[in-house]
Amino acid sequence: MIAADKFKGSLTAVEVGRRLTAGLRSVHPALTVEALPVADGGDGTVAAALAAGFERRESVVSGPLGTPVTAAYALRGDTAVVEMAETSGLQHLPPGRFAPLTATTRGCGELLRAALDAGARTVVLGVGGSATTDGGAGLLTALGARLLTARGEPVPPGGGGLAALVSADLSGLDPRLATTEVILASDVDNPLTGPTGAAAVYGPQKGAGPEDVAALDAALRHYVTVLDRAGVPGAAALAEAPGAGAAGGLGYGALVGLGAAFRPGIEVMLDVLGFAAALDRAQLVITGEGSLDAQTLHGKAPAGVAAAARARGVEVLAVCGRLALTPEALREAGIRHAYALTDLEPDVERCVAEAGPLLERLAARLAQDL
Repeated sequence: MIAADKFKGSLTAVEVGRRLTAGLRSVHPALTVEALPVADGGDGTVAAALAAGFERRESVVSGPLGTPVTAAYALRGDTAVVEMAETSGLQHLPPGRFAPLTATTRGCGELLRAALDAGARTVVLGVGGSATTDGGAGLLTALGARLLTARGEPVPPGGGGLAALVSADLSGLDPRLATTEVILASDVDNPLTGPTGAAAVYGPQKGAGPEDVAALDAALRHYVTVLDRAGVPGAAALAEAPGAGAAGGLGYGALVGLGAAFRPGIEVMLDVLGFAAALDRAQLVITGEGSLDAQTLHGKAPAGVAAAARARGVEVLAVCGRLALTPEALREAGIRHAYALTDLEPDVERCVAEAGPLLERLAARLAQDL
């Protein structure tokens, strides 16, 4: 079984599966190969769900700058997979332009509402790759919350606008949320504020300079204070909860307003994708992603796949573009050996540009070794 994530910037998880299958069968034509693309909650999560048989749905929603974007979600029965990067991700910003203080998660709330309209009563909310640091304020207002300034006007979009927040009322949230299970699927467990919070850790990736980071962190703290003063249950405590800082604090909005339950993204997605049943059919699992490094060991897809397979006694190999883990670290993660594109082509730029053909060659080498 091939259960690999995307090679970011080169190949989708589906394309990784196809290339590996072709390479394996070039050596062993009769080999039985099943591909189950995986994701950890970030960008590519909807694509993985679609590859597993979910139906693609689309809706026009607000992008991070407020301009309309067409966003997709995945639906099967009454379960929806909503990926916030589809609405509020960095890919929706013009090249070279960031909006750390004003980017909004409103579109994510609009897409979640579209999923509710389609009958979803279990929503997997995959977060990651966001352009935003608004604490999920946009998400909540799109679903009916009122966040107002001293003049009784809605606060401006983005994390910077939260500094003007004076009153909050979540009683108008969509009543369907009360009977909907929302699962916050993320590969990060940061709190909302402080030195390991959303602004400090991830703000610079979204164009925030030191002054912006300080302003955003202060605005998020103020946001929590106002929600707490308004009597929102758990407002203060949930700011410190694992996952509250995910996607610029969207995690906090989901926890405090939607009653979401935080789970590591790869665990959620393996359940949603039917990994356990597929594992019953597998004698060998091949996982991977673009870079196998220290971050991989902290909730990324290959580590989750390896842990699940090891628990069932199924051997795991990995493929990647670049390998930055020692053999010992790989073994501790449950991966017997890893194959890297840089083993074939030392030039990283060529590895990125020619990832498909190189991955087929790498898969052929793996097949020969076995």
